[in-house]
Amino acid sequence: MHLRNEVIARYRTVAVVGLSPRPERDSHEVARYLQAHGYRVIPVNPAIAGQTLLGETCYASLTEAAAALAKDGVEIEIVDCFRKSEDIGPIADEAIAIAANCLWMQLGVVNDEAARRAEHAGLIVVMNRCLKIDHMHAVAG
Repeated sequence: MHLRNEVIARYRTVAVVGLSPRPERDSHEVARYLQAHGYRVIPVNPAIAGQTLLGETCYASLTEAAAALAKDGVEIEIVDCFRKSEDIGPIADEAIAIAANCLWMQLGVVNDEAARRAEHAGLIVVMNRCLKIDHMHAVAG
């Protein structure tokens, strides 16, 4: 089994970094899909922090989201990145700091240095893959 299939099967709380409030954007479509398939999606987007998006409070950062969720005993397991490749470094560092299980970079997002740091810290790293597409393939068998 691919590690990404294990991630899809095992982890259910996903922070979507760069989640757009615009329904036509890929990040919004993927987040809605994940919610429809039983995942809890935590929006992370500093431009709309404090607003409700897809029924969840939007946070300015992973650190802020993790701290708020910890009060309810919830941990962020997957950090799904809809950001430019060059913006992934600080996100990877935050994912490490909050002890996420997986750093997932969407299609077109590749940052080898950030991936190395995250893997070294024990995170599963997936690059240049769509969580929605991989979930669809995993459930299709």
